[in-house]
Amino acid sequence: MRALNNFIVAAKRDNTRVYRILRAVVRGYRNFRLPIPALFNPVLGLLFALQFNVVKSLRRLASVFLFEPLFRGRCERAGRRLLVSKMPFVTGPAKLIFGDDVNLFGKLDVQSGHILENPTLLVHNRVDLGHNVSITLNQLIEIEDDVNVASGVRFMDSDSHPRDVNERIADKAPRPEEIRPVKICRGAWIGQSAFIMKGVTVGEGAIVGAASVVVTDVPPYTVVMGNPARVVIKLNERMPGSTVPVSIAQTLPARQ
Repeated sequence: MRALNNFIVAAKRDNTRVYRILRAVVRGYRNFRLPIPALFNPVLGLLFALQFNVVKSLRRLASVFLFEPLFRGRCERAGRRLLVSKMPFVTGPAKLIFGDDVNLFGKLDVQSGHILENPTLLVHNRVDLGHNVSITLNQLIEIEDDVNVASGVRFMDSDSHPRDVNERIADKAPRPEEIRPVKICRGAWIGQSAFIMKGVTVGEGAIVGAASVVVTDVPPYTVVMGNPARVVIKLNERMPGSTVPVSIAQTLPARQ
């Protein structure tokens, strides 16, 4: 390994003829492009579309005949028209309950422990979960109807480690009182790479901005952003059948 490293350093720095030729060959390889006449572009475009659709079809077949059936077997209950684009990764005793028309558009990680009985992930109807959503589950995480969750979002109903430093050093699990359920109310939208921490309720129709860290409840029909997330906009529109009083928005702090 040392000899190889020495050779690479010499190839980059040595100015002898042999190493100059070697560097030129490497640069030529990196910069090489096929000289393709524009005449071939329609054919190449057709081939691109063909390979794209072939790959898409193969993924769909894997979803229908492999990922979805196996994942249904792991769930306590899974509703109709469940879409599973990639095989979810699930560890621990988590109870998984999914409603109708739930879409898992990418990788889903669910990690649960044995601290409390029956840790439950409850996903209602018409929920979209983006790619690389991660869920740390020890009690309850509930996602109501018509919620959109973007890619990279993380839900945690505990901090995964105890607060006490000595207990962390001893690699102990969080205390039961340090675990608090998370609830995402209907029609909410969780932006990309947001963190929803323990004990948080995201209100009906609320929007959590990208990369926000939510540590307190989000009022209904508001937009929150930042770390820690704060209300930046009040929304006036309501979902059909909403039971949230309009007066709630009027009590929110004004945008800073």
